Amino acid sequence: MRIACSLGSLLSVNQVLECAQVLSKTSVETIWIPETWGMENFSMLSMVSQKTTKQQIGSSIINVYSRSPSSIAMGVATVDTISGGRLILGLGTSSTPIVEDFHGYRFQNPVLRMREYVEIIKLILSGNKINYSGKIFNLKNFSLLIKPPRAEIPIYLAAVNQKLVELTWEIADGVIFYLRPKDEMEKTIKTMQSNRKIDVTCQFITSVSNDPELAITRCKKTLAFYVSVGKIYREFLSKNGFKNETKNIFEEFKNSGFDSNHEFVTDKMINSLTIAGDPESCVRQLQRFRETGVDLPIIQFNPIGNVFDSLKLFSKTFFEEK
Repeated sequence: MRIACSLGSLLSVNQVLECAQVLSKTSVETIWIPETWGMENFSMLSMVSQKTTKQQIGSSIINVYSRSPSSIAMGVATVDTISGGRLILGLGTSSTPIVEDFHGYRFQNPVLRMREYVEIIKLILSGNKINYSGKIFNLKNFSLLIKPPRAEIPIYLAAVNQKLVELTWEIADGVIFYLRPKDEMEKTIKTMQSNRKIDVTCQFITSVSNDPELAITRCKKTLAFYVSVGKIYREFLSKNGFKNETKNIFEEFKNSGFDSNHEFVTDKMINSLTIAGDPESCVRQLQRFRETGVDLPIIQFNPIGNVFDSLKLFSKTFFEEK
């Protein structure tokens, strides 16, 4: 049964590497590494590939504003070479605050931009000299000086709103969902997979503890963080059953930051969006998410207390030892 793991931004660089080494001895299929405003993704993916042997490694996600399409293609070719052909490229549009405030670019034409990025990256990885004329990008006589192990590398797109969901099913090998209510996700997957089959992944905020309340609180804090800083998630959840909750979380965030806004995360949100509790209940929750049509659940490691003690319980709960 396929299952993947995300080693998220709550960890330090060294903790990610040490956790990856532990997980390499389990049945985890893919280890996904995020990029927000901390760890740089390609360097982390390269290092994680050296701590693992069989697992695929995935970027979740590299945004299509802070690097040029050519730079991403070069990074992909490099990491795929270092890892021995185990990379999955996860791309996303990110959001206005990150793109404009952190990187200094204009957040414009995200869907068109994503289409052109995917087209250019695929052309570059084919190994041929390319000339590309698009509405945003124009490239002349570009070719890689190195030959990656694979001419075609899987590209998954992080999609929230419908236009990007539709583009994903048109041009990508897989989708990366995040913070989608169960009922909505099941309907979307059923509709989109009837048009064209791709690999459906969804990342779930996950915390496991023998004390269920500690795990639930940890997930509430992570969920409240994304609702507070992620306008796109806040608006999407507001339109899909959580209007009052997202409003209350965001208002409390504006008043007092992250100190207490997680207290406005309801049990309904936890049950619909996260995996939290003791080991037995977490396994049951994971199975319910599988029933929505998710091919590859990505469980996001949210540690409680000592990172490696928490990882031991997390790993024992979800993965088989190899």
